[in-house]
Amino acid sequence: MEYLSIVFQETYKILFLLIPVLVSVAMIVWLDRRVWAFVQKRRGPNVVGPFGLLQSLADALKYIFKEIIIPASSNKVIFILAPIITMTLALTAWAVIPFSESKVLANINVGILYIFAVSSLGVYGIIMGGWASNSKYPFLGAIRSAAQMVSYEVSIGIIIINVLLCVGSLNLNDIVIAQENMWFIFPLFPMFVIFFISALAETNRPPFDLPEAEAELVAGYQTEYSGMMYAMFWLGEYANILLMCALGSILFLGGWLSPIDFYPFNLIPGFIWLIFKIMFLFMLFALVKAIVPRYRYDQLMRLGWKIFLPLSLTYVVLTASFLFYFNLLPTT
Repeated sequence: MEYLSIVFQETYKILFLLIPVLVSVAMIVWLDRRVWAFVQKRRGPNVVGPFGLLQSLADALKYIFKEIIIPASSNKVIFILAPIITMTLALTAWAVIPFSESKVLANINVGILYIFAVSSLGVYGIIMGGWASNSKYPFLGAIRSAAQMVSYEVSIGIIIINVLLCVGSLNLNDIVIAQENMWFIFPLFPMFVIFFISALAETNRPPFDLPEAEAELVAGYQTEYSGMMYAMFWLGEYANILLMCALGSILFLGGWLSPIDFYPFNLIPGFIWLIFKIMFLFMLFALVKAIVPRYRYDQLMRLGWKIFLPLSLTYVVLTASFLFYFNLLPTT
């Protein structure tokens, strides 16, 4: 009975995390479309429900009831597994995101490595989907995705080293607490900018949405998918976008810490501040999609390997040198 009680408690915690994440995905899709519409002087979703808030629910119902078509020449097992893997990995990474000092599903000492490992595996779902479709356009999109995501993970990893040098811990709670006096966005602002742009490329967001470029690849690795299998890719993509916004908030914007440390702002719960910061970063994601034109693939690779990688490596040296010279290196 004790074992069953523990299983029930852990299941409850998992559902308490996953349900808000899935609801948030639906809401940010609505917000995404509203931001694009605002920039382009359109109305956006405004019919289904008040202010169009139920449009995402209507889209979800459409995907649920649409027929799932599996191409006859595809590798059916891998074709079905690909979107499941993509969505599962995107949701699994949220296990170590701290919403406050005590509100975290798994407060592990290697939280950063866990997120990096899980997000790195996400490329497999896209590669499997593109290859299993047995069609040239999905396969080209999958190849692009593999090169793109691996390239920008290198930059993100080196950027995170700058933060770890300042904290001396891989625990996400420790990273937030280390920013009580000053958020890392101020001393590491160039790294924040590179992290933000790399996160756009890592999540296949415009102007780096080349694995699913409609202009030349129809819909890229998703071309042969329909119904809920397509929706799983879509859910995984937006869950990853929210994850990158959460990670950016924790690494550079103080996580759940209040930006205004006096009454009544210091009474607002920490998770509310974290949600505000995630929404702020997501608004920037949406604005970039509405404003910046798509890159060519050679420009994308040049930016990652010839600009971001040298800059991030140089900043690691500068950060380490500064901390060592002024004896500010963490001792724990």
